[in-house]
Amino acid sequence: MTAPAPRTIAFAIRGPIARADLPGLCARVCELLEDSGAQVAFCEVDGVEPDAVTVDALARLQLAARRRGCRVRLRGASDDLRALLAFMGLQDVLLD
Repeated sequence: MTAPAPRTIAFAIRGPIARADLPGLCARVCELLEDSGAQVAFCEVDGVEPDAVTVDALARLQLAARRRGCRVRLRGASDDLRALLAFMGLQDVLLD
């Protein structure tokens, strides 16, 4: 007998993201995760700026998701965003 597939949800983050946007963004995504009961959340990030604020937002979302028994997987990450995540030591935490 095979295990059932994990419950998933998908959402998108659009940029640019300002540091002041982080609390509201995290609150909205946390509410989405709690309402869905998802175990895996696919986060579409194509078009977001590869900068420190974006990485901060993604790291916060991953931490909040893990606290809710979920894991965030990125979709559409640019090469520049992937390189920045690797430079910051977060490639294993945030990339798919």
